[in-house]
Amino acid sequence: MSGKQASKGEAANKSKKPAKGGAEEKREDALQAVILADSFQDRFQPFALEKPRCLLPLVNVPVIEYTLEYLASNGVQEVFIYCGAHSEDVEAYINDSDRWSPESNLCPFSSVEFIRVSDASSTGDFLRDLDKRSLISGDFILVHGDVVANIPLDGILARHRARREANRDACMTIVLRSTGDSPHRAAKARGITPVFVVDPTNGRCLQYEEMHPLQKDKYVKLDESVFDYGEFEMRTDLIDCGIDICTPDVLALWSESFDYELPRKNFLHGVLKDWELNGKIISAEILEEGYGARASNLQMYDCISKDILHRWTLPYVPDSNLLHGQTYKYKRGLWLEDGAHIAKNSTVTKSVLGKTAYVDTGSRISSSIIGRRCQIGKNVRIENSYIWDDAVIEDGATVLHSIVANDAVIGKHSYIPQGSLISYGVRISAGTQLPSKPLPRISLLTSEGEPAKTDIKLVGNDGKGAQYEEPEDDEDSDSEDEGDVDPAVLQSSLIYSLAGLNISSESISTLATHDSDDELSDDEYEHGFQSKANRERLSSFASDGSAAAAMKLDQFHGDAVHGLVDALRADDNEDFDSAKLEFMGLRLANNASDSMMRKAIAVAFATRAAELMSPENGGLEPTKAAGRALTSKKGAVKFITEVGVGGNKVDLHAEFALALQKALAAIKGLDSARAGTLLAALLQQLYNLDVLEEEGILAWWTDARAAENDTLSKIKEKSRVLVEWLENADEEDSDEDSDEEDEDSD
Repeated sequence: MSGKQASKGEAANKSKKPAKGGAEEKREDALQAVILADSFQDRFQPFALEKPRCLLPLVNVPVIEYTLEYLASNGVQEVFIYCGAHSEDVEAYINDSDRWSPESNLCPFSSVEFIRVSDASSTGDFLRDLDKRSLISGDFILVHGDVVANIPLDGILARHRARREANRDACMTIVLRSTGDSPHRAAKARGITPVFVVDPTNGRCLQYEEMHPLQKDKYVKLDESVFDYGEFEMRTDLIDCGIDICTPDVLALWSESFDYELPRKNFLHGVLKDWELNGKIISAEILEEGYGARASNLQMYDCISKDILHRWTLPYVPDSNLLHGQTYKYKRGLWLEDGAHIAKNSTVTKSVLGKTAYVDTGSRISSSIIGRRCQIGKNVRIENSYIWDDAVIEDGATVLHSIVANDAVIGKHSYIPQGSLISYGVRISAGTQLPSKPLPRISLLTSEGEPAKTDIKLVGNDGKGAQYEEPEDDEDSDSEDEGDVDPAVLQSSLIYSLAGLNISSESISTLATHDSDDELSDDEYEHGFQSKANRERLSSFASDGSAAAAMKLDQFHGDAVHGLVDALRADDNEDFDSAKLEFMGLRLANNASDSMMRKAIAVAFATRAAELMSPENGGLEPTKAAGRALTSKKGAVKFITEVGVGGNKVDLHAEFALALQKALAAIKGLDSARAGTLLAALLQQLYNLDVLEEEGILAWWTDARAAENDTLSKIKEKSRVLVEWLENADEEDSDEDSDEEDEDSD
């Protein structure tokens, strides 16, 4: 049985409509928006057990604030909020807000209505219910309550309406952002890759699929009807902003398909597949500018947080003070609210500190978000982490790339490894070192919402909480492909990893390789499948097999590089085995060749070495940067030797040296002189570590490709001293051998 709080909706309309001049007949001209405040997913567990995703803090601001501000900035007048789990919390938050309450004079909307559907179990149930209510009078904007965007919609709306006027079957426009060469973290998110097949001449969306490393079939099969359009593009370089412009026909399509649950995997895929039956046209607006993404999982939460700090989301940044009463000011890489205190001899960089947060002496905090009233003790180390309001991190504790929720306490000298999720009110005893496997997800509640029995072996004698366990899957799984692993597992943790997912690398060597087909340009070394050149390679394919192959290779390079770099950056005691497993799993999933593996490994280690030379990462000299990049992780040198170089042949050694050279040439902000000096240092280190032999380095030096343009020539020249030393050493060895032979003959 479904229903809504009509009194609140009516109150909103009565209080706001007079401000608009409020005639009922003008309702059809009002721009409407529907916010889906519940996604029916568990990717934010255990936090979402106690608070809805849309109210979780994103850079110390509830996520839904970004969504509401975005809609207001685009002229939306009427808002319908569909609430599911924790509906009372969402309604209370909006009604208590000075900005969004329907009764507030500051509210930019003419009406705000909450809609509850008590028996809803999916997004599809929400939208089928909306169709029955007849609340939508014209075009409307459909978003989830976790959208962060600054993309103007006026032009998109105008083009949508023009298509609608030209063809009444044009029912929907999807807003997509091309990653291109974008530095946005959201552009580099991994796991499930959306695949849009579009007609580049008019933007019509022809087919939608999803790919991920766990699927049984490692390809996308194009519908035969796609080839009827002549030219088309298969795009894997697009961020789905989660913003749709819809007509009421979209709701009718949902009602006609009672089994559709998900907006993309079910609805979009199904409507496009059955176009000949329904006759409806869906278009894609592919943008090159602006920011748009969904905090749809913990990894996207992490990416968007970093993008906000890098100000890609302007005007929605901390010092805009979106919340009433916030007082953030930006100064030298820090955002501090009034009353935030950093003691002497503490170092805080690239971070946010909420009101009255306190950092005691000797502590080091970098790239982290600290909430209001948090207490950070002495000699604490916090990196890349999210510490929510009222949490306490006691003296000497270490927190690495983790989330610590409200009121949690991390005891003295405790160690919280990267990827940990510490939920509300959890207490970790002093001196406790949480394990890195399985990733700690500690909660006071079970998956059913019942109090969990404290596991003192995990949290210590004085601790509170237990490892959160997902509910067991229904044996009667409705997975379309029997044997496929649910890809949601890839996005259920803060850190992307394929470790522990039962992907074997034993049969990798049996896969066919075609090195000549896998060449990357210098630009693609850095950007992988995000580059324009790669996008053009996906246009106008004559067969679905070649399209899928190119797409998989693009996917491999981007995912592999980011995975290796993340592993090299991690400040922990982990060896390189898990990174190798993830890398080989990607290789298997994408059928990448030895050449592609070599290039990805070269890019990753070159990137890390260049990072270590930057001031914010210690400003190491090239020799030390090269040494640390190669040897800081146990097993990394062996990995380069066995997988990156891949054998004792001279040409393999030369190819890896060339791959390093091209990788350094592609790093933005690294001039040729510094790139050349770093290359010489890397080659020297690899020679000393017995990874590269002198014959291989000398073969690279004489290879014409190492000087095929001015940039490569300048980089190469810095290795002349090393090469001459190797040549002289080789000559000396030859002379010694000759002397020994002469002595023997005498």
